[in-house]
Amino acid sequence: MMRCYATLTDIQEDLRNGSLTVEALVKSYLQKAEQFAHLNALNEVFADEALQKATDLDIRLKAGEPAGKLAGMVIAIKDNICYKGHKVSASSKILDNFTSIYSSTVVERLLAEDAIIIGRCNCDEFAMGASNESSYYGPVKNMADETRVSGGSSGGSAVAVQAGMCHAAIGTDTGGSVRQPAAFCGVVGLKPTYGRISRHGIIAYASSFDQVGPITNSVEDAALLLEVMAGADEYDGTLARVPVPAYSSSLSQEPGTKKIAYIKEALDSPGLDAEIKAVLLQSIEKLKADGHVVEPVSFEYLDYVVPTYYVLTMAEASSNLSRYDGVHYGYRSPAAVDLQSTYKRSRSEGFGKEVKRRIMLGTFVLSAGYYDAYYAKAQKVRRLIKQRTDEILQQYDFILTPTAPEPAFKIGRQEKDPVVTYLEDIYTVQASLAGIPGISLPVQNNSEGLPLGIQLLTKSFAEADLLKFSKYFQKLFKS
Repeated sequence: MMRCYATLTDIQEDLRNGSLTVEALVKSYLQKAEQFAHLNALNEVFADEALQKATDLDIRLKAGEPAGKLAGMVIAIKDNICYKGHKVSASSKILDNFTSIYSSTVVERLLAEDAIIIGRCNCDEFAMGASNESSYYGPVKNMADETRVSGGSSGGSAVAVQAGMCHAAIGTDTGGSVRQPAAFCGVVGLKPTYGRISRHGIIAYASSFDQVGPITNSVEDAALLLEVMAGADEYDGTLARVPVPAYSSSLSQEPGTKKIAYIKEALDSPGLDAEIKAVLLQSIEKLKADGHVVEPVSFEYLDYVVPTYYVLTMAEASSNLSRYDGVHYGYRSPAAVDLQSTYKRSRSEGFGKEVKRRIMLGTFVLSAGYYDAYYAKAQKVRRLIKQRTDEILQQYDFILTPTAPEPAFKIGRQEKDPVVTYLEDIYTVQASLAGIPGISLPVQNNSEGLPLGIQLLTKSFAEADLLKFSKYFQKLFKS
């Protein structure tokens, strides 16, 4: 029986002392992928290829040849991340059987450091959703309770790590799509600053929000993956020209005394689950007892973050998804007879209900007569949200919030009322609108055995401080 490795450091230690091979490691993950296939976390498993790469890496390690930072790390990637020669579908019928002709920058960087990619993860179609129920391949089930959602849109990535199908997974976070499923599945989910990691080769949902992020079992591995994936890339014009610190090596430093804000309106919200509220209050007391300053602040825009986020992302989605027309690639309706019917039928049959809903709403808010009332106004509110968030972070080192207002909910609820599901994003979209980094940390399970997560936010490009404090916070919470 393969031991469960919490960090890559532990894996590399066993590889060095000869008690483990990369091949044995890959085989154990493949066995778990088969055992838990019913959870529907993986759209495709690259079994033969992963085993071949493992064998090659074992030969190199045995020969004493140098290996990359991620040697021994077996990773799954979300199905909206391009990997040359492999299918990528964004879990949509409209991209069924589409094979990528190039690799995304993140995939190139992972492979360059000897990571082994074991498969592509199920996700909400085009990353649109907070429950992983809108996928063309069906919903992803939460391992903690298979009648409940995994969270979304990177639900497959979170469950793949939760169930031990891989050591770590890569997701994308537009409004909480890495952090919320991480909270629902009891793992670590990091959304870096917007512009920290290249979006080249990532299938776009909302271009001014989308950001790649790691899902891991430990803060150490999140730091290492960020270190590998971040940094300048000539293929992404929105990428910041900010140096990449050695995140992983600064984790051992003590964070020192910090000033932490918690949002009064978030704590007092009637929609906040009682057990999550209790965990948040417990966190506040533990931090105070350890010498930190923890104070309530008012964030008067809390009720506006979700509508602002949805107006803007749906507008961007309607623009980004116009390229999927049944002409160039992907699904084309067999019933099409001319150009107009090719567009209409291919898009009607190829896109799922949630994606169509967002395209239509996005087209509406961008249309003549409604642009100023909705889209332009939402952009102004986004600016106010960013200004207020930055003001808070000038006075405090971190903002502490729940990651989600409740634990993983039952599969099927979204069908009844999509608006309730949209409100799942209430605590995660603030970071997305402001472009700042955020991390979800697993703290404990509730009385039903469902994982609960706590979120920490900080200033743009201050991931080093965020990761260092996250590692300390986890230790403090368990003490």
